This record gives sequence, C-alpha cells and structure tokens, in this order.
Amino acid sequence: MAEKTTENLADLRLYQDQATQPQRIIFVKDLRVDAFIGAYEEEMGQSQPIIINIEMQVTEPSNPVSDQLEDVVCYNRIVKNIDAILGEGHIKLVETLAERIAAMCLAHPMGLSARVRVDKPNAIAAAAGAGVEILRHKKR
Repeated sequence: MAEKTTENLADLRLYQDQATQPQRIIFVKDLRVDAFIGAYEEEMGQSQPIIINIEMQVTEPSNPVSDQLEDVVCYNRIVKNIDAILGEGHIKLVETLAERIAAMCLAHPMGLSARVRVDKPNAIAAAAGAGVEILRHKKR
C-alpha cells in the first residue's frame, strides 16, 4: 500500500512540475493531403482529400531562445510523421487517424496535450466538411 502512495505522490509532483513549467503551443494549420481513408465501399482503393489541424501543447526547453532546432518540437517532423502514418495503408475512420496522430504527438518527450482535427471536405456534398476533433493529454 505504501508503494502505491509513493507512486501517486510522484505522479502528483510530475503533474505540478508540468503545470508550472513554461509552455507553448505548436500548430499545423490546414494541412491538405490525400489519404486512403473511409469505411464505405466506394472509398476503398482510392485516395481522397483530407484536412488536418493540430495544436500541440509542449513544455519549453530550459533555454527557450536557444535558436536550436533540437531544442523544440519540429512541426516539419510532425508532418513527416503524419505522412508515415498515412503511408501504412488504408484507414477506415477519421477517428482512428486522429488517435494515431495524437499518440504520435504525445510520444514526444515535450508533448503535454494534442488537439487533432481531421476533416473530409468531400464527405457530405451539402457540407463544407465533416470529421472529428479530439483532445488528448499525456498520462501522468
């Protein structure tokens, strides 16, 4: 029982440290890509356009003005990782894609939370788009 209490206190300290540490938001806005996505038969075997938006809350490095790429979360790397996820093959649901992108963002050591929106602009003829937006937090 004491072990569990010690573990909970360590989690609480980590959460408090993250809450007081300087943070910033990294974002990718309106990333337009073609993807093999969709659950309907007519969507199988052909790509369609999707629009992805990401906001990633991250801790700042100890020197926030170091001007070194290795000290920040690189949004170009995020886009390359999205391309890799899409390159793995057909995904049926926009929810699945959003979850995979969020997990990728939270795998970064500086990642605290990720808001991911996946929009299929051609999904509904009478609508500008349809999709999903999720918000995920790194487990403490």
